[in-house]
Amino acid sequence: MDDGSGDVLGEPLAVHPLSFLLQTRGWGKASFARLMRGHGRSLGIPLATNRTTVWKWEQGQEPDADAQRVLADLLRVSYEQARAEGWPRWLPVWEVTGLTAPWTEAGTVEALSDLVGSGRTDRRGFLTITGAALAGLAASWADAPSAVAAALNGDRVTDMMLSTIEQRISTLRVLDDQLGGARLLEQARGDLALVTGLLSGGRYTDVVRLRLYALAARVSHLTGWMAYDAGLRSAGQRYYVGALRGARTAGDDAFGAFVLAEMGVHVSEAGRTSERVGLVSTAIDHAPRSLSSRTRIFLHLHKAEALSRDGDQREAGAAVNRAMSLWTRHEAEGNPDWLDWFGEAQLKSTEGKVLLRSGQVERAMSSLETSVASAAPRDKAVRSSRLAEARLAGGDLEGALDAANHGAKLLEDRVTSVRALGRLKEFSTRLESHKSEPAVREFRERLQELPVVV
Repeated sequence: MDDGSGDVLGEPLAVHPLSFLLQTRGWGKASFARLMRGHGRSLGIPLATNRTTVWKWEQGQEPDADAQRVLADLLRVSYEQARAEGWPRWLPVWEVTGLTAPWTEAGTVEALSDLVGSGRTDRRGFLTITGAALAGLAASWADAPSAVAAALNGDRVTDMMLSTIEQRISTLRVLDDQLGGARLLEQARGDLALVTGLLSGGRYTDVVRLRLYALAARVSHLTGWMAYDAGLRSAGQRYYVGALRGARTAGDDAFGAFVLAEMGVHVSEAGRTSERVGLVSTAIDHAPRSLSSRTRIFLHLHKAEALSRDGDQREAGAAVNRAMSLWTRHEAEGNPDWLDWFGEAQLKSTEGKVLLRSGQVERAMSSLETSVASAAPRDKAVRSSRLAEARLAGGDLEGALDAANHGAKLLEDRVTSVRALGRLKEFSTRLESHKSEPAVREFRERLQELPVVV
């Protein structure tokens, strides 16, 4: 997805859990090295840690046992725990308020307020929420009770105010499809701060209260999606947790199931494919019976993609067929506005990816071509690399480069998407056996000149 280089939106980003730890503690490499040496002396463990040593740890080199013992003591983490969890999982950087706050109205406001205050920080390069914590989140969402009425002091929140914000969020979603998330992320963050402020300080009726929580869920999800599109995977996850809580508090379990399925994308792209299968399965199993046909199709497609990434191509194909069958007879009425972007382009994209992984290259190309042709500009940029991959697998180098160059042109002229750029770079690595071809060299040079953020 993202090569980890450079800054997004002008903010420095950690590329390793240790980098994030140093960033949050305000420790520079040199000062941290001095701190380690001094603490080591107090423990009777001589260390030769210097700035270069710290840099190597941030690049992936594992500290030796003595260094980890000193660091664990410095951070007040038991060495037994550090040994059991392994480097760098034992570093205390994984706390997310959205995972620990109670599933109550106050807990939801706490989680959203934490996002507003710290959501700009991204543990870029690693996922914050995985394994047992992720499975626990899914289980607690499924079991959490709906919110009860509560009154807060402050100004009255009116229907007109909410309608205005709702329209703003709808417009922001449309712009995201056209321009990509990186350009709009600040606006989405501002909207989330506004809605959270109304929740924590406003005065409103019970009806307005539920609309506020539903709106908080929508804007938190949109902010998370934009962060993900900008390459900020961990920040995106945290916003999704806020969305999941907002939806649960509003009693909107259909939207909660949608968010839970989308969270799976992050973990599967980090190689944790079975966790995505578990998330989507939880979403489907606990979705309300009144789920709209389009939402049900969306969930089955996510399950197909999850199974395909996890290597179960047979079950993935069955899930795609189920989604396609539902699509042919689904009704447009009763579908939620937050899924109005979802249509045949998304179906064909997932179908194409599943077919490609199962070795059905010709059929995959047909589906992916349909998907790219009917997609919004940002999605065209993202999916062009998959179409290029399919054409290359089919022996059509010229067609593959045509698709890839189409994506590159969109990034040059119109769209800002770290995801799209990352996928084009991934496709470029598949061209190594053709590197002497002039057209391949030209494409690779063009790719190098693409900006990460416009």
